[in-house]
Amino acid sequence: MSDKTDETRASGNAGAQRVAKLIARAGVCSRREAERLIEQGRVAVDDETLTTPAVTLDDPQRITIDGERLPQPEPTRIFRFHKPSGVVTTERDPEGRKTIYDILPPGLPRLMPVGRLDLTSEGLLLLTNDGALKRKLELPDTGWLRRYRVRVFGEPDPEQLATLQQGITVDGVRYGAIDAQVDTTSGANTWITVSLREGRNREVRRVMEHLGYRVNRLLRVAYGPFQLGSMKRGEVREVPPKVLAEQLGLEQSPARKTGTAKAKAPKNARKPDKPRKPAGTPSDRQTKQGKPHAHRRRTS
Repeated sequence: MSDKTDETRASGNAGAQRVAKLIARAGVCSRREAERLIEQGRVAVDDETLTTPAVTLDDPQRITIDGERLPQPEPTRIFRFHKPSGVVTTERDPEGRKTIYDILPPGLPRLMPVGRLDLTSEGLLLLTNDGALKRKLELPDTGWLRRYRVRVFGEPDPEQLATLQQGITVDGVRYGAIDAQVDTTSGANTWITVSLREGRNREVRRVMEHLGYRVNRLLRVAYGPFQLGSMKRGEVREVPPKVLAEQLGLEQSPARKTGTAKAKAPKNARKPDKPRKPAGTPSDRQTKQGKPHAHRRRTS
């Protein structure tokens, strides 16, 4: 495809969007993955292979990937998933480890994780069929709080934990403000509630280990307004359209049955002990607490 053709397409309808974004909205993959498909020469518009992601369109049906047209966009859906320990948050693992897709129950649409939880971490993982929304919710700009229950070996110093409010640099990486509160101590272990807004890769573990505390269990209990609550390991629950409208400003789609599904637990996953919940532990109810008013989208 010539540069002239690309430029013409980019100057079209005011409501046009980048091809990668249209692919993501169709639920095929994330926008970043769509850009990689374009770089690999697998995406075409009107049967002409794209050579750059800087192309905008207002009709996604003009796009093909490997010769196949995009599926019709589905209404945006979000699911809460209680990820167990022992599975990785990826579609395919080069080391052959079990992934979340190996244990998700059948009958779900194609879903992408919002952020990640590493192999030994567990708890709330949001899944969505909207690649553009996935990327948006992963950005710190949402202002959404990620809350974790962290069990460490030893007895942390509350004053040392309080210094994390000012941020901390670990191995040359600067992390923003972190709120860490000691909850309970049982034997040689202590439970800490950790809240942060960035959610970088292995941030909680790296910060705790930098302070000299070895993490032996990490459970995410909240991601923005969405709570883990009483969900069992491997359980999947769809967020009702009404809640999506309230929390994300998305238009409600026609009534759709939502419910609970249970994933298969990985064979090598241990059965976790139940931590005592401190006062203020989120309930299973979808609440408006912590809703990012300043960042709510007015339209879908």
